[in-house]
Amino acid sequence: MKAAVRGLYAVTPDIADTAELAAKVEAALVGGAALVQYRNKTADPELRLVQAGTLRALCQARGVPLVINDDVDVATALDADGLHLGKEDSMLSEARARLGPEKLLGASCYDRLEDAVAAVRAGADYVAFGSFFASVVKPGAVRAPLTLLREARQGLGVPTVAIGGITLDNASQLIAAGADAVAVISALFSASDIRVAAERFNELFKTTLRT
Repeated sequence: MKAAVRGLYAVTPDIADTAELAAKVEAALVGGAALVQYRNKTADPELRLVQAGTLRALCQARGVPLVINDDVDVATALDADGLHLGKEDSMLSEARARLGPEKLLGASCYDRLEDAVAAVRAGADYVAFGSFFASVVKPGAVRAPLTLLREARQGLGVPTVAIGGITLDNASQLIAAGADAVAVISALFSASDIRVAAERFNELFKTTLRT
């Protein structure tokens, strides 16, 4: 059975030190991260495989799915729980064929509902929209309106993930608008206490009412 896409979706920062990365992810897992996405845009293929393998073991130990960003080869080599693809990545249908039907497949759809509709038709299990707020990781990212989450909730039939500049102060807006999960990098992994930050993000899903 595929994992549910709901709650805190922890997306890793670019960290070359595998031990440091593992410690941060472990803290997020202890705090209740529902999914982890391994994303490292600066690592070479060898380091990417090592780091993803390390995180795979951590996530398996806690029963949390590990999703690989962009790299279908790493996802298949490690038998990861899923793959997330962006605008410049290989076709979703091709990725679905390689992954098989049991793995999670996510797609970045930015501010375009029509892209999300196409992604679902191609086999995506969830779609991600954003950036909803100013992002340190992607300062030039296109901005998506909150209304997009409401439209997606009504018409897509798959979970929606919000991403981009999400903090503990603004995440509740996204959850109320219909986001099933919030993908967080900086506000989680740059926090003084990652475990506590993860716990607080999770609490928002319990206390925020959808509009």
